[in-house]
Amino acid sequence: MQPSEMVMNPKQVFLSVLIFGVAGLLLFMYLQVRIEEQHTGRVEQKREQRAASGWGPVNYLQPIARIRETEKIQDHITNQNPKSRMSEDPKNKEENLLNSERPIRVFTENNHSQGEAQVLSRITGSPTIQLIEKHQGTKTLFRKFSDMNWPVDIRPLNKSLVADRKWKRTDATQEKRRSFLQEFCKKYGGVSRPQSHLFHMVSRIYVEDKHKILYCEVPKAGCSNWKRILMVLNGLAPSAYNISHDAVHYGKHLKKLDSFDLKGIHARLNTYTKAVFVRDPMERLVSAFRDKFEHPNSYYHPVFGKAIIKKYRPNACEEELNNGSGVKFKEFIHYLLDSHRPVGMDIHWEKISKLCYPCLIHYDFVGKFETLEEDANYFLQLIGAPKKLKFPNFKDRHSSDKRTNAQVVRQYLKGLTRTERQLIYDFYYLDYLMFNYTTPFV
Repeated sequence: MQPSEMVMNPKQVFLSVLIFGVAGLLLFMYLQVRIEEQHTGRVEQKREQRAASGWGPVNYLQPIARIRETEKIQDHITNQNPKSRMSEDPKNKEENLLNSERPIRVFTENNHSQGEAQVLSRITGSPTIQLIEKHQGTKTLFRKFSDMNWPVDIRPLNKSLVADRKWKRTDATQEKRRSFLQEFCKKYGGVSRPQSHLFHMVSRIYVEDKHKILYCEVPKAGCSNWKRILMVLNGLAPSAYNISHDAVHYGKHLKKLDSFDLKGIHARLNTYTKAVFVRDPMERLVSAFRDKFEHPNSYYHPVFGKAIIKKYRPNACEEELNNGSGVKFKEFIHYLLDSHRPVGMDIHWEKISKLCYPCLIHYDFVGKFETLEEDANYFLQLIGAPKKLKFPNFKDRHSSDKRTNAQVVRQYLKGLTRTERQLIYDFYYLDYLMFNYTTPFV
């Protein structure tokens, strides 16, 4: 065949290109359909798994159903083990409406608030915001983690050093709290391990080797005075009342558990007395806002304040944008609930479930801010602290301000919509359940 005969004319070239193009298009469409089918199958499988486990997707525009599911979880736990139901009677019901330890109550949400949710959803990203903090607080938190021999059950407290019978009621309360948390974790924690690295999980835990104590720091739940106590126990100071705020938080006098090697971490987790002190989530949140945004602060105003005002305050003036002062509580809540926050989370309002991992690190002692002095002084008896050492009751900073309590919290919540209050509850969902706090009914 001559070379000239091998050359295809334009019509043949066009037909060849067209045929190959159509064939390629059909192949692409086929592959796309297969990929979508596989993806849909995986999504449906995940939905079935979540539905079976009780952690299905949540529509924030329908908050009642979710909270009623929460109520069922709470009822299920307490019905499984009647001993775990908390029955602490607050000294003053009106004073401790947000703090009392009773079964969960729910918000009422009317149809007219749908509009509020739609407005807020433009801030928080989507009306079906993924509850990563809530569900992965239980599911992702408890996935694969190797090389850790976690104890299955909480161990009995060593009460041999408690001679005074006046602690009988406090001890009974403590046992109820421990039992309740254990039952919750058994039911919803699963048997697998988290992806979080061990050193990250113990990074908030302070170590006092002399009395063999591990204390997990929860900001805004008495942590400053607890660190003062640890310094006294460690022989670093003669009295908790002589230690300044800066020495407590910036002095680097105390060791954290993540400063030890793996063997040292394991040994202390398995033999030391582990304590965590918690607080009503809404009260803790308001306390953090008052401390960090209502007083001059060289860190939180320029870092958090400027970013919050820029994103959530329409028509902010140049001075507000430059100094970050004067953040309003509603703006702070919009930041907290935003799935695309302009600046990250902070330990002062981070969930306790993410600070102390209470379903993986089995705490021997669960104290509460609402009964802080009584719990703390009982704990000091348990670990054999000097008898003259008492937990300090002074306010660490801004001593002239009224302490954040139920009444103060109500005043702040009045400026929020029902939907916003509901979303705050959803955000701290696990903390409310793990520590058996009553849902704020406002």
